[in-house]
Amino acid sequence: MNVKVIAFDADDTLWVNEPYFRQTEEKFCSLFSEFMPQHSLERELLKTEISNLSLYGYGIKGFVLSMVETALSVTAGQISVEAIGRILNLGKEMLNQPIELIDGVEEVLQSLQNKYRLVVATKGDLLDQERKLKKSGLSGYFHHIEVMSEKDDASYLKLIKHLDIQPQELLMIGNSLKSDIIPVLNIGAHAVHVPFHITWVHEMVESQVEHPNFKSVNSITEILQYIN
Repeated sequence: MNVKVIAFDADDTLWVNEPYFRQTEEKFCSLFSEFMPQHSLERELLKTEISNLSLYGYGIKGFVLSMVETALSVTAGQISVEAIGRILNLGKEMLNQPIELIDGVEEVLQSLQNKYRLVVATKGDLLDQERKLKKSGLSGYFHHIEVMSEKDDASYLKLIKHLDIQPQELLMIGNSLKSDIIPVLNIGAHAVHVPFHITWVHEMVESQVEHPNFKSVNSITEILQYIN
């Protein structure tokens, strides 16, 4: 690999993220359990989240708005002001969660920082991702931070142009086959999949990935066997 830049996804690649959404979802469902069973509430919330992605994008703020909208729907507009306040507090709790780094992340960044340009390429709310990066203590390792509204072929091509490199000079590392791997391979770059034990349903893909520029590892430290 003639790699010059290594890009890292943030949520569930550098630090823990999805479990906080699952925990909040469970609390939300318990708030409105008198109106609908948990599995039905989860399904309604997911449907609302996905329909709102084009409006709100990814991240906690959009998730909170989708919880409010779902609550209005399942209660037929009878949701109390107190209940809305509790949903807002759930969102604030998520925003104030401590940052829990994935095991081995800092070891990997320390090993690579003087050999490659390191960047963050992530989805989500800009303010929230900047806050998490600052709280993580990792910001000093990165040459550039790119917060994308969507991770598709066009977004990665835009990133490559900004970094002034060729596609084959980029290596992307992430936990989502849909967002971090497939579009990167589509444009001729390299990708390493580091699975996380929980994946949001919207990020799941059924197909197997087979490509000469693709590797899958069990933990982030394993990538040092290939690129260090």
